[in-house]
Parts: sequence; structure tokens; C-alpha cells
Amino acid sequence: MNAITSPLITFVGTTPNIGTTSAAFAAAFRMAEASGRQIGYLCLHLKSAKLHRYLGIAEPAVTLDKLRPELKSGSLTPDKLQRAVQPVRGMPNLHVLFGNMLRDQAEFYSPEEMEHLLEIAGQTFSMVIIDVGAYWDNAATICALREADTRILVTTDALSHFQEDGKRWISQVSPLFGLSTEQYHTVVIYSPWSTGGYRMKDICKEMGTSKLGELRFGHQFYAQLDSGHYGQWLKEDPAGKLAMQESAEQLMDRHHIRRVTPTLAVQPWYRKLLAHRNGVGS
Repeated sequence: MNAITSPLITFVGTTPNIGTTSAAFAAAFRMAEASGRQIGYLCLHLKSAKLHRYLGIAEPAVTLDKLRPELKSGSLTPDKLQRAVQPVRGMPNLHVLFGNMLRDQAEFYSPEEMEHLLEIAGQTFSMVIIDVGAYWDNAATICALREADTRILVTTDALSHFQEDGKRWISQVSPLFGLSTEQYHTVVIYSPWSTGGYRMKDICKEMGTSKLGELRFGHQFYAQLDSGHYGQWLKEDPAGKLAMQESAEQLMDRHHIRRVTPTLAVQPWYRKLLAHRNGVGS
């Protein structure tokens, strides 16, 4: 695989359907918001892509499976990828490639196709966030984790998730592909129905990973996903504005992504006042 110019950050869950996509997208949203850079988000769930639903898009115009001809022939280019992604409403510098809709063809994606996609994505965007499935039985999950500059393991405080699934996938399977547990940073999701009560410190110690951050969901969170308002919730809701904030800041520091300072629009009346004062602001 050729050198990738931009950092790749891959999110993988210990267990399906625990909120990995929600955590990954929130982190991408926060980094796009804070940096002002062009951020690419690749949904590489080959069997259970749902992000389009969370964003209120019933039928995305282009999905991963529509790029199969270019991936098979190795002819994908930054221009073609830019035409395939969709900017997020309210965050136009965050660009999403929605996941595979042809679930019966998930096993036909090859490692070469996935590596080609990751290489072009790295050439297209300033940073690439990749969301993959929890099971290591497909090229997308394996390649995105092997090629990642930073690997984020998402789990919950349920013992069956971080101890059973976490240890069996990350401690046993991951090393088969050259990845040790020390190469993962952990995000723990706490839902209103969490019963485990285990702390981040205990969870990371059990899995042998390092801490990145926590994500706490309130009772209204799942309604936002079901109604397709997740992006709006992240942008406008007080709780949504805090989602993955700490984790995103750490990732930006890790990859030397600078924050931008919002500039206030200069109102016409203020321009007239400046002119009256000969350009002196105060």
C-alpha cells in the first residue's frame, strides 16, 4: 500500500450494536467543527450500515457498493471519491461515504479493494474517520485496523462486552493480524440502562488498552437516532454538543490538528462605525 498523507482513525466495537457508529460519527463531527478542515468519514460496515438512517437519509445517492467497479479496477481517484461522499447537513466540511447496502455481497470485498479505498481517502481529506463492524470476518474491518494510525476500541461497562467479547476479539484475534492490545485506545459507552458499574480504569486494565474517553447517552438519545436527527442533536442540543468532545480534542492533539477560532461576522453598522473612527476598533 502506498503512503497515506492524512491520518486514519479507525473505530471498532467489541460487540455489535452498542453504539460504535454513534461514537465514531460524534468524534468526526467534533473534529470537523473544531478544525474547519475537510474530514472524511467512511462507513465500512459491510453487513449493517445504519448511519444514513441516523442522519435522516432514507436512500443515499451513493453508497460503498456503488464504488465496486472503481475499487476492483483500482481506478478510484480523489475526484471520484469526492463525488461519492455526501456533506453533512449543518457541517459541510464533514463528508460521509455511506456503507454497503448489498449485504449479501459483503464477503466479496477484497483486501486490495479496501486498501485502495483507504489510500485514496487519505489523499482526499485532511483526516479520515473509519467505522467498521465488530466481527473480524471481512476485509473492511481487518484492513482498516491494520492501516490505521489510531485505533479506537468502543465497548460498554457490561462485563460480557469488555471482558468476554473484548478479550476474545482484541486479545486473541487481533494479534493474528499483527495488532496488540496496547495499540488500542478505549471509549466506554454508558447508557441509561447500564448495570455493570465498571469504571474506565477497570475496563482498560482488563483489556490491556489505554483510555481515550467516555460517551454517556441519555434517554432521549435513541429517539434522535430513530428520528434521523443525530446530526442536529450533535450541533444544537446541550448534551449533544458535549458528545465525544474530550476524545476529539485528544485525537486532534495526537495528530497535530489545530483548532480554529470562530470569527464573528462584521455587521454593516460596525463597518460604518469603524469608518467613522477611521478604522480604530475601540
